[in-house]
Amino acid sequence: MLTGTIRSQVDQIWNAFWSRGVSNPISVVDQLTLLMFIKRLDDLHRPVTV
Repeated sequence: MLTGTIRSQVDQIWNAFWSRGVSNPISVVDQLTLLMFIKRLDDLHRPVTV
């Protein structure tokens, strides 16, 4: 079950995709997966600063 805060965040993400013409839920999940993968790659390849 989604709580109010999480539900609000999910709605904001969905609205961002919807307003840009992506209305298929599978496409949204696909895009989010790709973005998370790219973010993870970026985190792994970013040099560690001390």
